[in-house]
Amino acid sequence: MDRKTARERAEKLVSQMTLAEKASQLCFDAPAVDRLGIPAYNWWNEALHGVARAGTATVFPQAIGMAAAFDTDLMEAAGSVIAEEGRAKYNAAVRHGDRDIYKGLTFWAPNVNIFRDPRWGRGHETYGEDPVLTARLAVPFIKGIQGEGEYMKAAACAKHFAVHSGPEAVRHEFNAVSSAKDMEETYLPAFRACVQEAGVEAVMGAYNRTNGEPCCASPTLMKLLREDWGFEGHFTSDCWAIRDFHEYHKVTGSMVESAAMALNAGCDVNCGCSYRRLMEACEAGLVTEEAITTSCVRLFTTRYLLGLFDETEYDRIPYTAVASRDHLALARRAARESIVMLKNNGILPLDRKALKTIAVIGPNADSRAALIGNYHGTASRYVTVLEGIQDAVGEDARVLYAQGSDLWRATVEHLADPVMNDRLSEALAAAECADVVIFVGGLDETLEGEEGDTGNAYSSGDKQDLLLPQVQRDLLHALLGTGRPVVVVNMTGSAVDLAEAKDQAGAILQAWYPGQEGGRAVADILFGECSPSGKLPVTFYRSCDDLPDFTDYTMKGRTYRYYEGEPLYPFGFGLTYGDNRVLAFSADRDSSGIHVTATVRNDGACDTEDVLQAYVRGQDDPWAPPHPSLAAFRRIFLKAGEEKQVTLDIPAEALTSVDENGVREQRASVFEVHVGFSQPR
Repeated sequence: MDRKTARERAEKLVSQMTLAEKASQLCFDAPAVDRLGIPAYNWWNEALHGVARAGTATVFPQAIGMAAAFDTDLMEAAGSVIAEEGRAKYNAAVRHGDRDIYKGLTFWAPNVNIFRDPRWGRGHETYGEDPVLTARLAVPFIKGIQGEGEYMKAAACAKHFAVHSGPEAVRHEFNAVSSAKDMEETYLPAFRACVQEAGVEAVMGAYNRTNGEPCCASPTLMKLLREDWGFEGHFTSDCWAIRDFHEYHKVTGSMVESAAMALNAGCDVNCGCSYRRLMEACEAGLVTEEAITTSCVRLFTTRYLLGLFDETEYDRIPYTAVASRDHLALARRAARESIVMLKNNGILPLDRKALKTIAVIGPNADSRAALIGNYHGTASRYVTVLEGIQDAVGEDARVLYAQGSDLWRATVEHLADPVMNDRLSEALAAAECADVVIFVGGLDETLEGEEGDTGNAYSSGDKQDLLLPQVQRDLLHALLGTGRPVVVVNMTGSAVDLAEAKDQAGAILQAWYPGQEGGRAVADILFGECSPSGKLPVTFYRSCDDLPDFTDYTMKGRTYRYYEGEPLYPFGFGLTYGDNRVLAFSADRDSSGIHVTATVRNDGACDTEDVLQAYVRGQDDPWAPPHPSLAAFRRIFLKAGEEKQVTLDIPAEALTSVDENGVREQRASVFEVHVGFSQPR
């Protein structure tokens, strides 16, 4: 159904409603209007990396892990699976009269905020620090969710519009100050792509203010969205963000005034309770019935586009589509592609036939929580790293397991002596018996996550620094001191300090939060069933000491484009078991951009996937970032010894720069173009 038809049907339906009925439909938990045959509908559903919070679903790697795959096809496939499972679950729920929260078809994903600072606890919900990578991955993900049928398969939502990336502790009152240059160059491009390229059906505002305006009622942002970009979908507030207007931002004096401010700005759905006061606002002359009608029509347009009042092809999707064999296979593929090999001194892949005893040690080795990140569903089966290794070696080798330490507390057992790690001696005993030690540490959603959802109360979900918890650092240091070869598997959603491991470990894998199939994927890479091929979507810094203050939203000194220090591992970095190199490339330019043809070859003995990347910078452009920026990328497969030509298209926008007034145009006459399998640092 086209939008014009859907809107006409929405207008006709809404015209039959009373003012009170229309106002009621603007709450996230919209009630039924029985006399018009309108069932209840709850707009709140989550699907960052699988249908979330509604029972069983396929759990893909957390978004930051999906980003590390640099795979646009994978993103669209994952989005399509999410929509199919969402439909299957919706069909089953409605059949049993369940229209509760997390059961609808409006998914509040993806999160396309820029992961500008590694301390931000919610950074693992994003696609990393680069606006181009974020946009290129978000667009196919949205297209996968929304589909290309007569009706939308499900509705995606780009969030949190527009300048939002911590700190979590003050997000309800914080004012993110951003220059016109940083807005246009960094914070807005992914949202614009979601609207203009993907046709995203919804946009969610952020909790904070941006340049003094609450994001859920910002005239500046709303003008960009609807007038400049042509957005025709609906806008939703973040949950209870409108209440923040009077309680924390102090821009209004009451909930009634806050509700009026949001509605008049163009916020259609209130996740929270403020819009329950819209009738009072209307009676006080603060909002008009016309404004309420406008938002109501937008919302019913979405419901008609989803086919919620018609019979559609999606009604026939059975519940058995949930966590099907094909969907789990895609989750395993995603986990494999997401894992980044940061170091390998030749120890990997492990030769399982030569190993008699393997010690798997660490608080995340047998942790389900470390697989799933946040905003997750419930997997039909979780495979931890320990279980993946055990399954991979079978009876060929002995696998010794020791937890080694708690995730962050001094002891595992409450009565143990806090001066000593009560699991350390066991870990050392296992390591001393082993041919190889696999240390599996890191964090989970209890230590980095969203304010209010996390157990990390001391920093509201944000990290205070880049260090792993002290108890894990002590454990890893002790294991590295045993003289046994050590492979580090780090499971975090963000950059952490891996300097000691870089110096002393045999290999390092960054596994992120790899989803329900994560343990199998890690084992696949450890034992050479596939080559690692992920790339870092964020810079791994050595510390936070030379980064700007967390509350400073200027880009200077942040991310690979502006950071002047020496990173521990750069954005775009990731090793493979092959030996891939660019032998030569040519570049032709026309009005659409630069077209690169690269000759690449794998001189290694292992077939591998890899990610070819192109970076561009205007040499004579004073407004260009100091370092070349990602302009194009392509995931490729190379057999051992294979040579092939690969094309990359660098769009014309990559040749532009943004000045202090936020004006984007081409200023350079000479461009440096770098093509390789990592960033040109």
